[in-house]
Amino acid sequence: MQKELTCPACGHSVIQYLNPAPTTDVVIYDPERGVVVIERVNEPHGFALPGGFVDDGEQVEHAAVREMREETGLDVELLGVLGVYSRPDRDPRRHTMSVVFVGRPRDAAALKAGDDAARAAFYPLDRLPQPICFDHARILADFGRWLAGERMLAPVEPAGEDD
Repeated sequence: MQKELTCPACGHSVIQYLNPAPTTDVVIYDPERGVVVIERVNEPHGFALPGGFVDDGEQVEHAAVREMREETGLDVELLGVLGVYSRPDRDPRRHTMSVVFVGRPRDAAALKAGDDAARAAFYPLDRLPQPICFDHARILADFGRWLAGERMLAPVEPAGEDD
Protein backbone atom coordinates (compact mmCIF):
# COMPACT_ATOMS: atom_id res chain seq x y z
CA MET A 1 0.00 0.00 0.00
CA GLN A 2 1.25 3.47 -0.77
CA LYS A 3 0.18 7.08 -0.77
CA GLU A 4 1.36 10.04 -2.78
CA LEU A 5 2.80 13.02 -0.92
CA THR A 6 4.15 16.37 -2.01
CA CYS A 7 7.76 17.09 -1.08
CA PRO A 8 7.77 20.28 1.04
CA ALA A 9 11.22 21.26 -0.28
CA CYS A 10 10.77 20.86 -4.03
CA GLY A 11 7.04 20.38 -4.60
CA HIS A 12 7.45 17.12 -6.55
CA SER A 13 5.32 14.09 -5.84
CA VAL A 14 6.90 11.30 -3.82
CA ILE A 15 5.53 7.90 -2.91
CA GLN A 16 5.37 6.82 0.73
CA TYR A 17 5.02 3.08 1.24
CA LEU A 18 2.87 2.15 4.21
CA ASN A 19 4.65 -0.97 5.44
CA PRO A 20 4.62 -2.33 8.98
CA ALA A 21 7.69 -1.37 11.01
CA PRO A 22 9.92 -4.35 11.90
CA THR A 23 10.36 -4.92 15.63
CA THR A 24 11.65 -7.65 17.88
CA ASP A 25 10.81 -8.81 21.40
CA VAL A 26 12.42 -11.46 23.57
CA VAL A 27 10.87 -13.59 26.28
CA ILE A 28 13.90 -13.78 28.57
CA TYR A 29 13.40 -16.83 30.76
CA ASP A 30 15.16 -18.12 33.83
CA PRO A 31 13.56 -21.29 35.29
CA GLU A 32 14.13 -20.13 38.88
CA ARG A 33 13.07 -16.49 38.42
CA GLY A 34 10.51 -16.42 35.61
CA VAL A 35 10.34 -14.02 32.67
CA VAL A 36 11.69 -10.48 32.38
CA VAL A 37 9.03 -7.78 32.15
CA ILE A 38 9.79 -4.07 31.95
CA GLU A 39 7.74 -1.10 33.04
CA ARG A 40 7.59 1.28 30.07
CA VAL A 41 8.77 4.88 30.34
CA ASN A 42 7.05 5.96 27.10
CA GLU A 43 3.50 5.65 25.81
CA PRO A 44 1.76 3.35 26.00
CA HIS A 45 2.47 3.10 29.72
CA GLY A 46 2.30 -0.26 31.43
CA PHE A 47 4.32 -3.45 31.39
CA ALA A 48 5.81 -5.24 28.39
CA LEU A 49 8.39 -7.66 27.18
CA PRO A 50 11.69 -5.97 26.39
CA GLY A 51 12.08 -5.20 22.72
CA GLY A 52 12.21 -2.52 20.10
CA PHE A 53 12.63 -1.49 16.50
CA VAL A 54 15.03 -3.13 14.08
CA ASP A 55 17.45 -0.57 12.66
CA ASP A 56 17.95 -0.16 8.92
CA GLY A 57 20.52 -2.71 7.73
CA GLU A 58 20.38 -4.68 11.00
CA GLN A 59 19.74 -8.42 11.21
CA VAL A 60 16.72 -9.05 13.45
CA GLU A 61 18.72 -11.42 15.69
CA HIS A 62 21.28 -8.65 16.29
CA ALA A 63 18.47 -6.19 17.06
CA ALA A 64 17.03 -8.61 19.62
CA VAL A 65 20.34 -8.98 21.45
CA ARG A 66 21.01 -5.21 21.24
CA GLU A 67 17.57 -4.28 22.57
CA MET A 68 17.95 -6.70 25.49
CA ARG A 69 21.24 -5.06 26.49
CA GLU A 70 19.76 -1.58 26.14
CA GLU A 71 16.54 -2.23 28.08
CA THR A 72 17.60 -4.86 30.63
CA GLY A 73 21.40 -4.84 30.82
CA LEU A 74 21.30 -8.57 30.02
CA ASP A 75 23.37 -10.44 27.49
CA VAL A 76 20.98 -13.08 26.16
CA GLU A 77 21.39 -16.28 24.23
CA LEU A 78 18.56 -16.63 21.72
CA LEU A 79 17.10 -20.15 21.89
CA GLY A 80 14.61 -19.91 19.04
CA VAL A 81 11.79 -17.98 17.41
CA LEU A 82 8.51 -18.20 19.30
CA GLY A 83 6.59 -16.56 16.47
CA VAL A 84 5.93 -13.55 14.28
CA TYR A 85 3.18 -11.25 15.53
CA SER A 86 1.76 -8.78 13.03
CA ARG A 87 -1.86 -7.88 13.76
CA PRO A 88 -2.33 -4.29 12.56
CA ASP A 89 -3.74 -3.30 15.98
CA ARG A 90 -0.97 -4.90 18.09
CA ASP A 91 0.68 -1.52 18.74
CA PRO A 92 -1.52 1.58 19.15
CA ARG A 93 1.24 3.85 17.76
CA ARG A 94 1.47 2.22 14.33
CA HIS A 95 1.37 -1.10 12.51
CA THR A 96 4.37 -3.20 13.59
CA MET A 97 5.51 -6.71 12.85
CA SER A 98 7.51 -8.37 15.63
CA VAL A 99 9.79 -11.39 15.45
CA VAL A 100 9.61 -12.78 18.99
CA PHE A 101 12.44 -14.87 20.37
CA VAL A 102 12.87 -16.95 23.50
CA GLY A 103 16.17 -16.29 25.20
CA ARG A 104 18.04 -17.04 28.37
CA PRO A 105 20.21 -14.62 30.28
CA ARG A 106 23.90 -15.42 30.50
CA ASP A 107 23.95 -13.73 33.94
CA ALA A 108 20.47 -13.15 35.40
CA ALA A 109 21.93 -11.12 38.28
CA ALA A 110 22.98 -8.41 35.79
CA LEU A 111 19.34 -7.36 35.25
CA LYS A 112 18.87 -3.59 35.44
CA ALA A 113 16.45 -1.19 33.76
CA GLY A 114 17.80 0.98 30.97
CA ASP A 115 16.84 2.90 27.84
CA ASP A 116 13.01 2.85 27.56
CA ALA A 117 12.48 0.87 30.78
CA ALA A 118 11.65 2.51 34.12
CA ARG A 119 12.01 -0.86 35.85
CA ALA A 120 12.92 -4.40 34.85
CA ALA A 121 12.26 -7.51 36.92
CA PHE A 122 11.70 -11.24 36.69
CA TYR A 123 8.10 -12.40 37.27
CA PRO A 124 6.57 -15.87 37.47
CA LEU A 125 4.13 -16.42 34.60
CA ASP A 126 1.24 -16.72 37.05
CA ARG A 127 2.03 -13.37 38.75
CA LEU A 128 2.64 -10.92 35.92
CA PRO A 129 2.22 -7.19 36.61
CA GLN A 130 -0.68 -5.36 35.00
CA PRO A 131 -1.54 -3.86 32.62
CA ILE A 132 0.41 -5.74 29.96
CA CYS A 133 0.84 -3.60 26.81
CA PHE A 134 0.54 -4.46 23.16
CA ASP A 135 -0.18 -8.15 22.43
CA HIS A 136 2.38 -9.30 24.99
CA ALA A 137 -0.19 -11.20 27.10
CA ARG A 138 -0.87 -13.35 24.02
CA ILE A 139 2.87 -13.79 23.41
CA LEU A 140 3.39 -14.84 27.04
CA ALA A 141 0.48 -17.32 26.73
CA ASP A 142 2.17 -18.78 23.63
CA PHE A 143 5.42 -18.97 25.63
CA GLY A 144 3.56 -20.88 28.36
CA ARG A 145 2.38 -23.35 25.72
CA TRP A 146 6.01 -23.79 24.62
CA LEU A 147 7.04 -24.49 28.23
CA ALA A 148 4.26 -27.08 28.43
CA GLY A 149 5.57 -28.81 25.28
CA GLU A 150 2.54 -27.78 23.21
CA ARG A 151 4.42 -25.52 20.82
CA MET A 152 7.80 -25.56 19.09
CA LEU A 153 10.40 -22.90 18.49
CA ALA A 154 11.82 -22.17 15.05
CA PRO A 155 15.61 -22.10 14.81
CA VAL A 156 17.53 -18.84 15.03
CA GLU A 157 19.54 -17.89 11.96
CA PRO A 158 23.26 -17.81 12.78
CA ALA A 159 24.45 -14.23 13.05
CA GLY A 160 26.03 -12.88 9.89
CA GLU A 161 25.99 -16.11 7.90
CA ASP A 162 24.56 -16.36 4.38
CA ASP A 163 22.58 -19.27 2.98
